[in-house]
Amino acid sequence: MKIAVITPLFSRSRELMNELTFHFPDVKHNADNTLKTKEDMIAFLHDVDGAIVGREMIDDEILSACPRLKILSRYGVGLDNLDLDAMQKRGVKLGWSGGTNSNSVAEITLSLMLSLIRNLHIATTLLKQHTWKVNGGSELSGKTIGLFGFGNIAKRLIELLSPFHCTILVCNRTHDEAEAQKYGITFATKERILEEADIISIHLPLTPTSQNLFSTDAFKAMKKSAFIINTARGGIIDEEALKVALKNGEIAGAGLEAFEVEPTQNWELIDLPNLVCTPHLGGNSKESILAMGYACIDHLKNFFIMK
Repeated sequence: MKIAVITPLFSRSRELMNELTFHFPDVKHNADNTLKTKEDMIAFLHDVDGAIVGREMIDDEILSACPRLKILSRYGVGLDNLDLDAMQKRGVKLGWSGGTNSNSVAEITLSLMLSLIRNLHIATTLLKQHTWKVNGGSELSGKTIGLFGFGNIAKRLIELLSPFHCTILVCNRTHDEAEAQKYGITFATKERILEEADIISIHLPLTPTSQNLFSTDAFKAMKKSAFIINTARGGIIDEEALKVALKNGEIAGAGLEAFEVEPTQNWELIDLPNLVCTPHLGGNSKESILAMGYACIDHLKNFFIMK
């Protein structure tokens, strides 16, 4: 079997590549991240039986040009970049394990919360500019946290927040009261969370329903002292509306891990002092890179070797 590794992160891991080639000797990788166009992707995938894919978009046009492809093993947790209907139509199986990077993303989310509410981001920038300005912000302990989504990452974040004794409100499509009791949370409407939360954290997939879920009206409904954090997918927050809200002081600040276009070039937003931002690295701790990678390999082994 011939396997292609599309995601550069997996490709650059010697441990993962050694494990993969032990089971599948015929492997090509994308360590140099040279796949820039749909044509590049088709050329890379047209002669392979299976592929390990990260956040790269795989649509019906690509699948139709690669009839030999039998399985896509997802390196990561989101599935919004894969055309699942086209995969089903063309008989391409999905290898996917949820929750493999939950702790990594939850830790980044907690770090963004602390950086924003304790004013660490602004204080650090000023001090690097040789300006000594003491403003320690507020404590995270006892604050009201609003979570949108109640999957593996949100649940792990709730566990990490436990020592801070926060009130946690959750907006989710479904309500499981037994889980609410287990995690000590309260299910709430979007409107209530916008009104009450000191920090809002997004843990949703990008869907037509969640596209621009947070835009002008949402920011105006939030407390002026509140912060919003997105470690999920770009496009859930309207970046232009967020830019206005941050400039005008409609909210106190934001933390972004994900952007509408990646790599982002929205420098006017990035340069705002009350924005903390990272290049979508939340799920890429050393530990989660290996956990996601071994899960991908297991899916390929189960499909090609053990079936």
